[in-house]
Amino acid sequence: MSRTPEETFRRMIDMMLAKDMNAVADLWAPDGIAEFPFAAGSSPRVLNGREEVRAYLVHYPELMDMKEAAALTVRPTDQADTVVVEWTATGRTVATSRPYRLDYIVVLTVRDGLITLYRDYWSPLSAAAAAGDPAGLIDSLERKESQ
Repeated sequence: MSRTPEETFRRMIDMMLAKDMNAVADLWAPDGIAEFPFAAGSSPRVLNGREEVRAYLVHYPELMDMKEAAALTVRPTDQADTVVVEWTATGRTVATSRPYRLDYIVVLTVRDGLITLYRDYWSPLSAAAAAGDPAGLIDSLERKESQ
């Protein structure tokens, strides 16, 4: 069954809320790409292929307990296979049990119901703060600069 980009994105959110990271990774085409243009420190900027996405996501539920995708807005583009999604994830950080709220903008391209390009614009500082580790991000940035 071929899903639209919006249907694929909403399915991804449903699987993230269910903590089924294998199902999330299965939404990627075998050669699909995930890009994180604002990634910093030790965070990857590009994941090539479904299996790299799977490896990246495997421990996510142990770090972040996403409870809701709030304020989800899907904006069509002039290309039928691509949408821009503005959304907010809320939940709690597993290590600290503190609540978090993270805002994202995603450019999503889908072919035959599978993700071929997922370009995720998020704030590394906000994500590190939500994970309870802004010092770790700063340390990783300083190590990267000194190399």
